[in-house]
Amino acid sequence: MTIPYPNTQPMPAIAAVTPPSGAARPRVTFLGTGYLGATYAICYAELGYEVLGFDVDADKIAKLNAGEVPIHEPGLDELLRRNLAAGRLRFSTDIQETADFGDVHFICVGTPQRADGMGADLSYVEASVTGLAQHLTRKALIVGKSTVPVGTAEWVEQLVGKHTPADLGVEVAWSPEFLQEGFAVDDVLRPNRIVVGVKSEWANGMLFAAHKGVFDLAATEDREVPLVVTDFATAELVKVAANAFLATKISFINAMAEVCEAAGGDVTQLARSIGYDPRIGNRFLQAGLGFGGACLPKDIRAFQARAQELGAGEALRFLHEVDLINQRRRSRVVQLAAELLGRRSGPAGPDLSGTRVAVLGATFKPNTDDVRDAPALAVASLLGKAGADVHVFDPQGIENARRAVPELTYEETMNDAVRGADLVCVLTEWAEFRNADPVALGELANGRKVVDGRNCLDSTLWTQAGWEYRGMGRP
Repeated sequence: MTIPYPNTQPMPAIAAVTPPSGAARPRVTFLGTGYLGATYAICYAELGYEVLGFDVDADKIAKLNAGEVPIHEPGLDELLRRNLAAGRLRFSTDIQETADFGDVHFICVGTPQRADGMGADLSYVEASVTGLAQHLTRKALIVGKSTVPVGTAEWVEQLVGKHTPADLGVEVAWSPEFLQEGFAVDDVLRPNRIVVGVKSEWANGMLFAAHKGVFDLAATEDREVPLVVTDFATAELVKVAANAFLATKISFINAMAEVCEAAGGDVTQLARSIGYDPRIGNRFLQAGLGFGGACLPKDIRAFQARAQELGAGEALRFLHEVDLINQRRRSRVVQLAAELLGRRSGPAGPDLSGTRVAVLGATFKPNTDDVRDAPALAVASLLGKAGADVHVFDPQGIENARRAVPELTYEETMNDAVRGADLVCVLTEWAEFRNADPVALGELANGRKVVDGRNCLDSTLWTQAGWEYRGMGRP
């Protein structure tokens, strides 16, 4: 059932429920205060809810309670400090306090790729659900928000049944998240849809009450937020299906870039041309290094693994090629670097020893400090392994990049990275790089050669400034 809300039409009846705590609105907790849980906790306090964030990491909790956001997300630090001061928001390492406080408990822990295969590691989900369930003393709703393999909600129900007395009536629901790093605050406060998987009217009513702040904000701004009420399996599949579709679209245009490179075409003009077709659209048709981050790569692999377990592996075989295309774009940058530097590639790849390369960008996308599975950092590492002296600059991700790949050299400014470089590689499309002055940078570089790994630069402007320019899938 899909309900556009707010709506001028009468809504299907959603039973009004009284929160078990007796509060006027459900008290909400978020278990796991990483990128997902911290963002949701802060934004839900901004919507007027009483919120408690829980984590086992005492240092992280101390920082949050002190008004320090552990991640870079535009606008989040101001909201954190405001809602701490208002008394609507606090963070704790005490699971009993968390269990006693909440009416609706959102599970927001990580589901990384397993070390022994492509599937998702659900150990953090199990630990958080089990730990919470053992301390519940009244009826509550446990809601999964982490991205998980289909079937996880039923398993969580079994865990809850095992660790809580039946007479408490604790229920489970699922409501996937759709956050985009760099836009996460708006994605929570002004989502393009809300999906809930429920089994009872009570759970549906509690989740509606837990989202009412979102709907009320939409009403004041004259917007609609579609509400999809469905079953567990469908709710679990929505996020991984969306990620698989997005990854496929990105890899498709990168496959076209490979063809353009072989045929002499220009993938940027090709993408613009097909993007005018309303059936296709132009979003995410930007050829370049491909996708990265904490979600898309591991989610499409986990989706394949789960489909195989369900006997539907053939249906998702194409995602293996999507993954391969994505990985090939990283090695392509190294090939372009070798061509520009006049280095031949042998069986082990090119030898770039004796060259200095500036890498602009370490995060997987702009407006974040997240370097997890970042194509930019992976390419920087490959260039270093090929013998180049690599100097990296990123506006927000330097500290995380240094921890992940300590063998590279990290600079404090773009000019420091470019100074003396034989080659510049732009690998994350930060505005600072897109708008850089190629004339000024040319005066700092040892050689005016640039690889535009994101096709984000004005090639004409850079060429006129004397740079030898190479883009991805461009002549």
